[in-house]
Amino acid sequence: MPESSTATAKSRTRKPRLDKVLADAVDQAREAAEEAGDGIGEHLSVEAETDRVVTHYFECTLAGYRGWRWAVVLTRAPRARAATVSETALLPGKDALRAPAWVPWSERLQGGEVGTGEVLPTEEDDDRLMPAYQYSDDDAVEDIAGELGLGRERVMNREGRAEVAQRWYDGDRGPTAPIAEAAPAPARCGTCGFFLPLAGSMRLAFGACANLYSSEDARVVSADHGCGAHSQISEFVDTTPQGVDKSEIIYDDEGSELL
Repeated sequence: MPESSTATAKSRTRKPRLDKVLADAVDQAREAAEEAGDGIGEHLSVEAETDRVVTHYFECTLAGYRGWRWAVVLTRAPRARAATVSETALLPGKDALRAPAWVPWSERLQGGEVGTGEVLPTEEDDDRLMPAYQYSDDDAVEDIAGELGLGRERVMNREGRAEVAQRWYDGDRGPTAPIAEAAPAPARCGTCGFFLPLAGSMRLAFGACANLYSSEDARVVSADHGCGAHSQISEFVDTTPQGVDKSEIIYDDEGSELL
């Protein structure tokens, strides 16, 4: 390596020398900090940033700013004996109390949080969707597009459908839900007369419950989900009076008067 390159590399890596004139200008730095804001505490340290540039740090005593420091940058021209204030700022220290990192709303939003009157736009590049079909300028084609299931600009792609299926299957309408595990083993939704299968690729695994008396009514359930309102429940358990456990009869005689 040439000598000039070596000298340049050393100059870049060497630690800057603390300028004595600027380091001694603590009072000037404090005055600058007091003009910028309140809560100026004791002088903590002074650090050299580069040649003839230093930063003075003062403790911040403002409530709620634990660990923060007032920083005042001083500089001077070559051969000048007076310091000049370059900038003043309130900066967090290593153990400063700070707000948590900002998280975009799209990452904070949880399932089911969009309520009545709220609007959630879907991004154009949503990886769950794909184009459904190209619009035609033929009115006859467009008239039957809806009947053929082509009336939407975008539909869920395979990745999106797989994610939905797994979420539903692992949720409260899948085979491991408490209500399904408590139901008789043969009482599965796929064999129930009130089970309305979904269309398309979801048909074999999911459907909507249409039993008015079931807690799952109007909900999508897996075919191996189950509850006690199966259309053939009497074939799986004894539903006669003799087969149903009766609760203990309790008499409330608190308001009665003995004669």
